[in-house]
Amino acid sequence: MHFTRPRDLVGAGLVGLVLGYLLLQLIYAQLPGLPLFAGVTLGVLALAEFVFAFQLRARIHEGRMVQPLTAARAVALAKASSLLGAIMLGVWLGVLGYLLPRSGDLIAAQDDTPSAVIGLLCAGLLIGAALWLEHCCRTPKDRRQDKRHPSGSDE
Repeated sequence: MHFTRPRDLVGAGLVGLVLGYLLLQLIYAQLPGLPLFAGVTLGVLALAEFVFAFQLRARIHEGRMVQPLTAARAVALAKASSLLGAIMLGVWLGVLGYLLPRSGDLIAAQDDTPSAVIGLLCAGLLIGAALWLEHCCRTPKDRRQDKRHPSGSDE
C-alpha cells in the first residue's frame, strides 16, 4: 500500500466540485435552506482523527507495542477520510461557486453562503487530520541504522 498522493486528492476534489455545482444548478430552487452547521460533522471527525493520531504517534515514538492490525486500520481510516475530505471540499467549493455569483440576487444564496464556508473549512480540516494520521503511522527510522557507516559496518 502506498501513502496518499496529492493527485488522488485533487482528482477526487475535482469530481466533487463538478458534481456539486451541476447538482445545485439542477435542484437548488427545490432545496430548503442549508443548515448553518451542515459541514460540522467533518470537523468533528477531523478532531477525533487528530486526537487518535497524536495518541498513536506517542505510542510509536515511546517504543510501546502497537498492534499491526491497529496501525493498518488507522492507515485505512486515514486514506478513506482524506478521500472523503477531498470530495467534500470539492462539493463545498462547487456550492460556493454556485452561491457567490447569485448572493446579490437571491436571499437564499446569501443565507446559504456561511454554511458552505463552514463546510469548506471542516472538509479542509478533515484532509489535514487524515494526512497527519497517515503520517503518524509511519515506522520511525531505526536509530541503530543511523550510527552505521555507509558500508554497513558499525562505528
